[in-house]
Amino acid sequence: MPKHGKQYRALAANVDKTIKLSVDMAMDTVLKSGFAKFNESVDIAVRLNVNPRHADQMVRGAVVLPAGSGKETRIVVFAKGEKEAEAREAGADFVGAEDLAEKILGGWTDFDKAIATPNMMGIVGKLGKVLGPRGLMPNPKVGTVTMDVANAVREGKAGKVEYKVDKNGVVHTFVGRRSFNADQLRQNFLAVMENVIKAKPSTVKGVYIKSITISTTMGPGLRIDPQDVEATLKK
Repeated sequence: MPKHGKQYRALAANVDKTIKLSVDMAMDTVLKSGFAKFNESVDIAVRLNVNPRHADQMVRGAVVLPAGSGKETRIVVFAKGEKEAEAREAGADFVGAEDLAEKILGGWTDFDKAIATPNMMGIVGKLGKVLGPRGLMPNPKVGTVTMDVANAVREGKAGKVEYKVDKNGVVHTFVGRRSFNADQLRQNFLAVMENVIKAKPSTVKGVYIKSITISTTMGPGLRIDPQDVEATLKK
């Protein structure tokens, strides 16, 4: 099992895992917990009271981050004709159909998001083994299979993130970068949490959010009080 370095251990030693931080305190603290030389991402892990093995308790969604993602998002679009032109005009990095599919099947995956018009899914479906494991498969539930490719591209460029609960009932997703200030990170975090809360399955009874942890790529996890999150969203 890999051991953590001195910097991580020093930071982790100052984290009281029994304490749940307020939203504002968590945003300030997590930005001070990064130490890598690169611009670390800030991610959250939200443990939900759901059983993903039941179709009616699958939680997934997508949200445009108000403060952006802090990085350039490379987008491919599967479209033809008029929709191809719309995608290019909206800023898509790569647009194509069969030719684009062949390139991906050949091993090229130098992009962050894939969008497709519905009539292209016959072609895109053949890429499932390549795109699926990377979380890049277009899906109508998160708006990446759509006729409005221009809007989908613009949202992707603006910092739209997708999330899906894993088999253990945890949502892992990105909310910002260490280069952000606390207010930018707070905006993004609350936007994601509001979306996750709205996605609560009607079949879930009792407490929905069991725990929330936030961390930089290399830093220790910090616990956030779910009740403070809900109270903050109501303000």
